[in-house]
Amino acid sequence: MTLPLENEVALVTGSARRIGKSIALALAARGADIIVHARTSRDEAEGTADAVRALGRRAAVALGDVAQPDAVEAMMAEAVGAFGRLDILVNNAAIRRAVPLEELDFAEWRAVTGTILDGAFLCSRAALPHLKASGAGRIINIGGVTSHIGADSRAHVVAAKAGIVGLTKALAVELGSHGIRVNCVAPGLIEDPGDEAAHSAFRRRHTPPDKIPLRRIGNPDDIAQAVAGLCCPEFAYVTGQTIHVNGGVFLW
Repeated sequence: MTLPLENEVALVTGSARRIGKSIALALAARGADIIVHARTSRDEAEGTADAVRALGRRAAVALGDVAQPDAVEAMMAEAVGAFGRLDILVNNAAIRRAVPLEELDFAEWRAVTGTILDGAFLCSRAALPHLKASGAGRIINIGGVTSHIGADSRAHVVAAKAGIVGLTKALAVELGSHGIRVNCVAPGLIEDPGDEAAHSAFRRRHTPPDKIPLRRIGNPDDIAQAVAGLCCPEFAYVTGQTIHVNGGVFLW
């Protein structure tokens, strides 16, 4: 049986672990070959690549800082060179440090917005010629529920993720004539067994589990399945949308 993404290639930024790793594996399970990206963590990225290969798909690793234009261009050339094409770009790379506004300096603001928002812009721009050549390119941007409801001590993160929603809409309109679909997936409270306890506790302050209508905390695979679904032919007429995957925390 032919898999829906067979013979296609996907680049997932920030895919060495957590949500990015799960997205890479979900796309591979549907037949895609995967470019695993990390900024510097080659060992973790190679672990994701090995997991992709265990599913019977090809995998390669590309390192680079998505906030740096030259690094993105080099990374994209390496990624496309690995398998000769690019059909799917998932902009997942992010930094989510908590800093109160009174302590938030411009360097920290730029570090976070640079990785999340500038990174999505730079990677999308660098990928564009290859997504056009695909004939049915897809960009999936990973947003966040806090960009719709706010969050304490994360003005830089919330602003960047809100920008991701705007970027998604703009690119969907601009690139639709090239057959490129652009959508955003916005996670809610997501926990992974490898998360540090302090980070999990902080996240639960913003999204208390008992306030989630489905009464459970999400896991990386919940996000991965939504991303993979949007990449499949069944969703070929969906573009410019933000899909909320948060157990019902955000209902509007």
